[in-house]
Amino acid sequence: MHKVTKLAAALLLTFSGSVVMNAAVAAEKCPIDLRQSKAVGESSARKVQKAFESYQAGKLDDAIATLLEADPRGEFDKAYVDRMLGNFYAEKGQMDKAIKFLKVAVDADVLGGVDHAATLRLYSDLLLQEKKYKEAITYYRKWINFTCKKDAIVYRRMAIAYTEMQQWDNALKTVNEGISVMDKPDKGLYQLKFQSLFNLKKYKDAVGVLEVMVPLFPDDKRLWVQLAQLYLLTEDYDRSLATYEIAYDGGFLEKSENIVRLCQLLASKGSPYRGARILEKHMKSGLIPKDEKNLSMLAGFFHQAKDLKDAASYYGQAASISTSGTLYLKQGRLLSLDQKYKESIPVLEQALKAGLDNPGEAQYELMLSYLSLKQYKEAYRYAQLAAKDKKTTKSATNYIAYIKDKARIYKVSL
Repeated sequence: MHKVTKLAAALLLTFSGSVVMNAAVAAEKCPIDLRQSKAVGESSARKVQKAFESYQAGKLDDAIATLLEADPRGEFDKAYVDRMLGNFYAEKGQMDKAIKFLKVAVDADVLGGVDHAATLRLYSDLLLQEKKYKEAITYYRKWINFTCKKDAIVYRRMAIAYTEMQQWDNALKTVNEGISVMDKPDKGLYQLKFQSLFNLKKYKDAVGVLEVMVPLFPDDKRLWVQLAQLYLLTEDYDRSLATYEIAYDGGFLEKSENIVRLCQLLASKGSPYRGARILEKHMKSGLIPKDEKNLSMLAGFFHQAKDLKDAASYYGQAASISTSGTLYLKQGRLLSLDQKYKESIPVLEQALKAGLDNPGEAQYELMLSYLSLKQYKEAYRYAQLAAKDKKTTKSATNYIAYIKDKARIYKVSL
């Protein structure tokens, strides 16, 4: 809610009475048109004029003091003075007093058409600002009935009140009324519609709202992200990925979690290498933390893309942070798979040192590396060790006879 600004003179004074409308024409018009204006009494008019002059001179406190001294006679004069006091207190930021005086003015329901409408609107706005949501809605409705106007802004403000009270069905109904009468796209109304549908768990309908909003407000970065996330929530992964990619290319993904989600989708949809390079880029820039979780993820993407060198490197970096035996094991396996047997051996030994639930897995990989290097004695030693682990017993045992044969051929003593 915008803070109440200085009031225009037209809002404050109408000294002369207006001509009564032709009865035949008035019968077809709204209450605002049927309500004729009046002039305040002579005594009140002097105080009103003096207060207004003080206000124009920037002496708001003097203007208020003058009106408080007034002794208006009659319901109309009292409502008129109370209305002015309410406006002045609102401008002064004393909302409790503003609401108090404006309530008297609107409930009297005697001011001229334009004045009563303006007072109803201001009073409703202040109630909303002061979180008196139920009362605000009541008086916004009175404003609509009195003016016969369908104002999108008023519907938006009523919808805000409903959302604050978590009355999502009423909020949605009110938002739809506002959208039906808006003369240009109102982002606030669409956002409230999305919020209402989301809280009603009508996710597919919420997607539809965002699909309307994105082309209407293409520069709003949040909308692209919200749409991508909601596609993900509704398990429409292809559209989620496409939207994330458009948002990324447009520079709209500014948070690390959104970059990570894009990379995960790329990897899951067959583009792990692109996902890895994007993740790597933003990790190097510092946007994405270089922690065990993210380094392991990056290694996994490279592994999936069959980039063994980079995968091994990042598994190693992740392992060095966490001293995880499992991560060292993954690094060692990839080094061995990439035929870097000598490099794999100290890494696999580090995996054993760090601790594994099944040490036979590292011992088996060490056996393979030593065997590839034709170091049969070490290969045999690790084969025997791996054979003692239930997870690698069978595969390691099968190799023992083979290693013995190789050692015999090359005359190596085991």
